[in-house]
Amino acid sequence: MSRSISESEFDPKKPSVPISYPIKTLKELESRSYFESFHYPFNKASVPNESAYSSPLPNRRRILVCHDMAGGYLDDKWVQGGTNNEAYAIWHWYLMDVFVYFSHNLITLPPPCWTNTAHRHGVKVLGTFITEGDDGRAVCDQLLSTKDSAQLYAKLLAELAAILGFDGWLLNMEVSLNPEQIPNLKEFVNHLSLTMHSSVPGSLVIWYDSVTVNGDLSWQNELNEQNKPFFDICDGIFTNYSWEEDYPRRSAASAGDRKFDVYMGIDVFGRNTYGGGQWNTNVALDVIRKDDVSAAIFAPGWVYETKQEPDFETAQNRWWSLVEKSWGIVRKYLRTLPFYTNFDQGRGYHIAVEGDQVSDATWCNISSQGIQPLLEFADSTANSIQLLVDLKEASYSGGGNITFKGSLERDAYFKKRIFQGEFILTDLPIHFIYSVKSDSNSFLGLVLQFINTVNKTISVLLTSHGMDHLPSGFSKVVPTIEHKGNAPGWVIHEGTVEMNGYILSEIHALCHRSNAPSNEPGLKSRPFDPDHTVASSNDYVAVLGHITVKTSNYKPDFPISTSWLVDGEYINWNSGPQDSRILSVKISWKLKDGKNFAFPHYNVYVAKLPKLADGNPSTTLEQVKEYLGVAHVNCFYVSELKVPPSISSLKFIIQVCDFDGTNQNLEECPYYQLIIKGL
Repeated sequence: MSRSISESEFDPKKPSVPISYPIKTLKELESRSYFESFHYPFNKASVPNESAYSSPLPNRRRILVCHDMAGGYLDDKWVQGGTNNEAYAIWHWYLMDVFVYFSHNLITLPPPCWTNTAHRHGVKVLGTFITEGDDGRAVCDQLLSTKDSAQLYAKLLAELAAILGFDGWLLNMEVSLNPEQIPNLKEFVNHLSLTMHSSVPGSLVIWYDSVTVNGDLSWQNELNEQNKPFFDICDGIFTNYSWEEDYPRRSAASAGDRKFDVYMGIDVFGRNTYGGGQWNTNVALDVIRKDDVSAAIFAPGWVYETKQEPDFETAQNRWWSLVEKSWGIVRKYLRTLPFYTNFDQGRGYHIAVEGDQVSDATWCNISSQGIQPLLEFADSTANSIQLLVDLKEASYSGGGNITFKGSLERDAYFKKRIFQGEFILTDLPIHFIYSVKSDSNSFLGLVLQFINTVNKTISVLLTSHGMDHLPSGFSKVVPTIEHKGNAPGWVIHEGTVEMNGYILSEIHALCHRSNAPSNEPGLKSRPFDPDHTVASSNDYVAVLGHITVKTSNYKPDFPISTSWLVDGEYINWNSGPQDSRILSVKISWKLKDGKNFAFPHYNVYVAKLPKLADGNPSTTLEQVKEYLGVAHVNCFYVSELKVPPSISSLKFIIQVCDFDGTNQNLEECPYYQLIIKGL
């Protein structure tokens, strides 16, 4: 990561490491200067607002999560990723419906990493418009001066959301207003709601319980006649936190047939909040659930900010388990194909591509999160096998995995759910691919649970060699074809299932220890390293690297290299130590025919080509490809790349990655070649 730039010297029009940042004045909003920023194209969300999350919210009680942490724009501001492997992240997306990115700036634009991973998990994302204090009052005087001004700023906010790819706004007007300003405030709320709905299907405008219809800054802590006029012209209300036990019931009565649009606020820090928040957040959730309205959880990063014991990962899983026990799972992931996940949490100690470790640098980039597994939180002594995303363990793709460690008696097995789904199978066979790294006697398979229209349940076991003699209890056994991965130690399993008309409802992992060491050479991987040497006959260790589920006829459609136009701009050279040079350049790519294209991400590499005796770049020597990072849009900024004096040409390779987890062969990828002049 390049050095950070202080706020005073930051010029958004000048090339620098791409960041996310807020808009701080109405003048900046009205000028539309954000779209002239160097950083703007990097800040577009790449996971589109479609499928489940472009639909209206489900007709049930919901959970809204409002992320507020130390002013916002921390590790998450680095659009192409940061270096802090201990950065904050959320991975319990299956427990929420709406995610709000909050800060105390006038206009808080969600960093695209949050929008990307939330959309990947079917969750809507809102930015925040807030006015507070004397500055906020001055903003409101301008915003609400006329009906036209109210409509203008509403239109500009809707434009930002539509172009950057997020789903709407939380409005927090925490100032006192003159009663004569209220009609224009209503116009602002109404016009923003209508414009958002017409430009972004499924979008939301949520009103925060602050100023009343009389212009008083008076938090009601419920929906009532003082704030209902705003509720009536938008998509919901987020109440203040100081409510009492009967307020959810009263709010439901006030909302009528829109009770699910009432989000009762809970401050996880516990500031004047019902139940005290923190480790008692479920107390408030239980009351809200009983009265069948929705909940708004504010600042769940409390776990991270206050360094709850014993460590962030464990504390985070424990805290969200309270939410799950109170509220239940609200979201299922296996809905469309292809389905792919590498269990990446968006942070880690290394990055792998198809089992090969391409970087050993620490990193964070929430955009890179894979679909997160539904791992049940359990006491470490509760099960014989512990399941966890172990960021220090080997990865097949990205920086995550599911690691299984513990002990099993020989010929015993351990089964644990890792996904829930609701995918309806057709007459096309479904192809499952998964990668495993394990010791020689630890086997890992998948159990697929299907249900039909009369709720008949069928369990199908995808087995590897050594698991085909397991006890009955499975409706069908499908042996997998095993082959070595490209990287040592990984074994790829492939199996095909035909279940026309059934719904794939769950995926479980199945751990098993064989009765005797495998004598099959090659396929079973060796122990990982000296730390993984089997200490006793009952020790079990295995790592699940990825899962792909797709129809048997699905094939990635990678455009050929010559169909791309790859360009470099903002090329900047500086002198480095020992006659080296330091390069910064923005690389962008598009198809020559102008057609739109959609790929989830691109891996970016550089090959540094040395000059030959005649001064020309080498084209025949083996090209060592250095991993630079990942792009989620069609551009990438290379910052301060050190180029030794012996190098005469740089080849930047854009590896196209498909939705099923397949990566284009590096030799067939588009690239940008930069000849180093003046040597």
